Amino acid sequence: MDGAAVAWDALGGDPALLSRLSPVVREDTLPARLPVRALARSCVGVCALAAAELAALRTGRDVPHARVDDGSVAAAFASERHLLVNGRAPESFAPLSRFWRTADGWVRTHANYPHHRARLLAALGLGDGEASVERVGARLAELPAAEAEEAVFAAGGLAVALRTPQEWAAHPQGVAVAGLPLVGRERLGDGAPPTPAPLRQAATDPLLPAAGLRVLDLTRVIAGPVATRTLALLGADVLRVDPPHLPELPDQHADTGFGKRSAPLDLGAPADRHAFEDLLARADVVVTGYRPGTLDRFGLAPEALAERRPGLVVAQLSAWGTSGPWSGRRGFDSLVQVATGIAVAEGAPDAPGALPAQALDHGTGYLLAAAVLRALSERLGGTAEGTGGTPVVRLALARTAAWLTGWPTYAADPWLTGTDGPLGLLRHALPPVSFDGGPVNWERPPGGWGGDAPVWR
Repeated sequence: MDGAAVAWDALGGDPALLSRLSPVVREDTLPARLPVRALARSCVGVCALAAAELAALRTGRDVPHARVDDGSVAAAFASERHLLVNGRAPESFAPLSRFWRTADGWVRTHANYPHHRARLLAALGLGDGEASVERVGARLAELPAAEAEEAVFAAGGLAVALRTPQEWAAHPQGVAVAGLPLVGRERLGDGAPPTPAPLRQAATDPLLPAAGLRVLDLTRVIAGPVATRTLALLGADVLRVDPPHLPELPDQHADTGFGKRSAPLDLGAPADRHAFEDLLARADVVVTGYRPGTLDRFGLAPEALAERRPGLVVAQLSAWGTSGPWSGRRGFDSLVQVATGIAVAEGAPDAPGALPAQALDHGTGYLLAAAVLRALSERLGGTAEGTGGTPVVRLALARTAAWLTGWPTYAADPWLTGTDGPLGLLRHALPPVSFDGGPVNWERPPGGWGGDAPVWR
């Protein structure tokens, strides 16, 4: 089963519709050791297919073909790097957002936002006047990676120690993530809530399957905003709401704010809370991108929303998933790459590496948009999955990372595969010797040279 088929199955889609998806493969895009190009094509492809399905349901036409070109996908997956603002290229990562050597390995930090930068410095016992790369590097070089990770986390900052795929697989959070579906889908409550009024109207030409839908966007950074930007492209009225004391980085908003409106609201202030409740009362979709439980005190837990607004589509995004010891931690694409072994797989023997794009963010964003569209199609189509309750979809960057690192083939080449072993994640050729009923892959991956005892097994 190829990547699009895996993702479409996770979304609950009809496999017969996969014939309506037409990829254009370009081998020179998103070069990486891991199958980033295939993952990106699959995520965008199923999003386009979900949009086509909903458009067909709203117009009574056949499902239109969805054409997905690797060139366009690659550009979109690096959209923040291509952006120019009046000829100026934005800064993707602040000086203190980077890899650092530690006493026994590496950590990566994320300090793009001022409050995260301040917490990183506080964890290291440094003042604002000591925020140089040299001072931070010298301090981290004194600490073991795991100790630095925990100290920065305890201070409310962001730092993750470099782990191999095997170390992540054994980590309690890696175990928890491995037990999650690629796309979590459930329904809360029962009964058959009414179909949103916009869905009862025909989509317009050009086909805008989300036309008329109101999407309340409570997301930040890249993945969530990519999802809501996509829904806006497809015709939804998307309003992003942020707390006034945590403004979005201007360049980041410029990249992901297309098609949307943005409003600051303090949910702790009575007047702003009243305005927010009015928005919520008339929304068709709510998308959240905060840590699990963060918004519960405002009555925005899925269970509370299901009671207040039966039939509302609830979409949740997190970095590490909804269970496990790290479920309440902040996280970003770059940090998830480091924790899950991706940075090792993409690196050199003496230094970690990174994917050619923030593919976990972008890929998860398109999957999230696809999950929302599919939930709406199930409601409109009257399928068994969509006839009752409040649909809730959940995705996590770490689960998308698990999909990427566990991909069965590489670069859409049926003669190559990936195997995890003592040396790490290996991309390699399949054996050419085969016969019916015989072996299909090597019995075991190689270990370190000279690492075995001179005895027969």
